Amino acid sequence: MTDTRRAPITAERASKLRRFASRITFVAAVLLLVVKMTAWLATGSVALLSSTVDGLVDVVTSFTTFRAVRLAERPPDRGHRFGYGKAEALAGFTQSRFLYGGALVLAFQSVERLVFPDPVKQIGFGLWVIIASLLAAAGLVILQTWVMRQTRSTAIAADRANYLADVAVNLAVLAALGIIRFTGWERVDPAFALVIAGYMFWNSRGIDTDVLKQLLDRELPPEERKRIEDRVMACPGVRGLHDLRTRDSGDRTFVEFHMEVDANLTITQGHAISDAAENAVRDLFLPQVVEVISHLEPAGIEDERLDNRVG
Repeated sequence: MTDTRRAPITAERASKLRRFASRITFVAAVLLLVVKMTAWLATGSVALLSSTVDGLVDVVTSFTTFRAVRLAERPPDRGHRFGYGKAEALAGFTQSRFLYGGALVLAFQSVERLVFPDPVKQIGFGLWVIIASLLAAAGLVILQTWVMRQTRSTAIAADRANYLADVAVNLAVLAALGIIRFTGWERVDPAFALVIAGYMFWNSRGIDTDVLKQLLDRELPPEERKRIEDRVMACPGVRGLHDLRTRDSGDRTFVEFHMEVDANLTITQGHAISDAAENAVRDLFLPQVVEVISHLEPAGIEDERLDNRVG
């Protein structure tokens, strides 16, 4: 029976997808910011201001992603022998800082407008702008979701989280302007804006959680570690495995382990088993680049182990 499953994409293809998504997102963010700012100046709506602030954050973070994707793909050099993969995590961390700042500014503006309400003008124009922005943001999320699944890019994932927030922001602004148009209750505008500020703050915390896993070299999930262990132990000649260490560095994953083999093997035989085990692990993560280092040991040796120190 023919296997119809799609083969993993190549590293080169993944690189092109990341670059394409970051380029499209940045151009769209600039255009949306111009439109939103025009609508905010025309209407005076705090809810539209919230969308404008979010749009400004989008431009800065999209540019950061645009640059980070390219920096992360630079090959290792003398000063960075592990490569530049963490540039994507730093881009995500930068995004969350801007989201925090935008949320605080918006919260202060919302509280002020709740105390001193101001009528919203040209609501119809504002509604059309938000509908267009909502459709554009949804389209970007669909594109980024597809690219993220293909490439596992941290920077694209953080940018996607940003635009998911943008979709929520636009929906809230749309609801606020709609209620004002049909009820005339002006305080709905800052009330919704305050809720949006809270959502932006919550969303930035989610981005922090993801990027800090990389910046702090957190281990891969237990199920991923189990797959690595099973794949190594399935290689002919492997007698044992310990001190497995893993970390995700954005564009690549680093895997290190101590592998036990028969003590009577020659160095050449042991080296061949080590190569086979390393290649087996690399195949697990395609198309992502994986750096695998194995340390060969005679089976049954008693020595100090990392596994015993970390529990």
